[in-house]
Amino acid sequence: MSGAKKDFMMPVVVLTVICLVISAALAFTNNLTKPIIDAGASERADAVRLAVMPQADTFEKLDASGLPSSVTEAYQAKNGAGYVFTLVAKGYGGDMTILCGIDADGLITACKTLSHSETAGLGSKTAEDEYRNQYAGKDSGLAGVSAISGATISSKAYESAIKDAFAAFESIRGTAQ
Repeated sequence: MSGAKKDFMMPVVVLTVICLVISAALAFTNNLTKPIIDAGASERADAVRLAVMPQADTFEKLDASGLPSSVTEAYQAKNGAGYVFTLVAKGYGGDMTILCGIDADGLITACKTLSHSETAGLGSKTAEDEYRNQYAGKDSGLAGVSAISGATISSKAYESAIKDAFAAFESIRGTAQ
């Protein structure tokens, strides 16, 4: 090999070997830490679900196919306390991700807004306790739930998502019986 080719090829070979060694080390580290990271993520997700279904012990993920399109995930409490639904509703400012717990008797235990991009001071009020707490204890009729003045689109999207949670609840409960 001539001197010019050697001067060109040697750094390429060295950099390639370094990249391969580093990639292998990263893959090895990822394989070691992935179960720990996944377990932590699962515990955090269960903690959020427990916030809307405090009577539950642990949760089992259910198949969400065939449920309303706003229902992205459905979980059943293993102790039979009820169900938790993750819903995505289209509000005024974009998507709202909502968690809704429905107990075995068909009453809302709690709702929680996980994320939203609603207008500050208006539609964003759907994420506040004063709005969310009015759903607790309600059945599928949602009697007494009031929209937020000036944020009708956001309020109606939130309420529609909760109605979809009840539709999913009825569907899942009907297949379990």
